[in-house]
Amino acid sequence: MIGRLNHVGVATPSIAEAVLVWRDMLGADAIRPTFDMVEQGVRVCFIDLPNGQIELIEPLGESSPLHGFLARNPRGGQHHLCFEVEDIIATRDALMAKGATILNAGQPRIGAHGVPVIFVRPADMGGVLIELMAKPEETH
Repeated sequence: MIGRLNHVGVATPSIAEAVLVWRDMLGADAIRPTFDMVEQGVRVCFIDLPNGQIELIEPLGESSPLHGFLARNPRGGQHHLCFEVEDIIATRDALMAKGATILNAGQPRIGAHGVPVIFVRPADMGGVLIELMAKPEETH
């Protein structure tokens, strides 16, 4: 059912500061421009790696869903894992048939890569927030 690991989502109170860590400490040099996803309440920056991406996510506005995560983890941290799937609707339906709860009332929304995504409740996934995304046309 799941395909390639696309990215690891890392929540941060400041993308600008997080980029410095990834660049200066780990040598990441393929850092994409930061952009806002107003409808999801987040600011996003992707760091390209040879085998996937790191997605830095920062709250955008007071209603951002990241505020709760950052209240529990003030310095930030791993937020989610994202895997590609061939058919987002079939995958959603199969997970729901197995008893998983799909967040956002089970409705896919357009994610940061411009393709439909769903999130599976962490309690159904061993405590890990899982994002599933329709396989994008390009891998980065």
